[in-house]
Amino acid sequence: MPGWLIAIFVIFGLLLLVFGFIIPQVQKSIIKDKINSLANNELEISVSDFFKMRNKSFGGRGSPQYVKSRQFSGVYILYNKTKNMYYVGQAQYIFDRVNAHFTGKGNGDVYADYKYGDEFTIKMISLKKSGYRSLNDLERHTIMTYNAFSKGYNKTRGNKF
Repeated sequence: MPGWLIAIFVIFGLLLLVFGFIIPQVQKSIIKDKINSLANNELEISVSDFFKMRNKSFGGRGSPQYVKSRQFSGVYILYNKTKNMYYVGQAQYIFDRVNAHFTGKGNGDVYADYKYGDEFTIKMISLKKSGYRSLNDLERHTIMTYNAFSKGYNKTRGNKF
């Protein structure tokens, strides 16, 4: 076999390695770093602080809660500090959706652990500020970053990352 043909096979093999394995791993690492950076730059609050914020109104009697006027579309990360578990979800009206989880209208496992005294924190990532175009992509990558399928409350839906 001529040397030039062997060189072509070696180059082709290296290209397959780079494009088939290395580039996807680098992309996964970049996405994970981006999600961590986004989540770490956002405010993390306790559930009791969330409820205080949610109930705050700056008007007279019957005035709407302040957070109602500050709703945004994004992803939320509920962290059970007691069990070191995450739940990641998405919402158009993020404050309403987070509230649902801690009032029995969201994920049943999260609510049960909360009611039995586990300590939770809440982070939120605005879609607008995230650099993502779709809530589904932002949520999918956040779930992957926090291992919320395999080691959290999110149940596997056959998604592959």
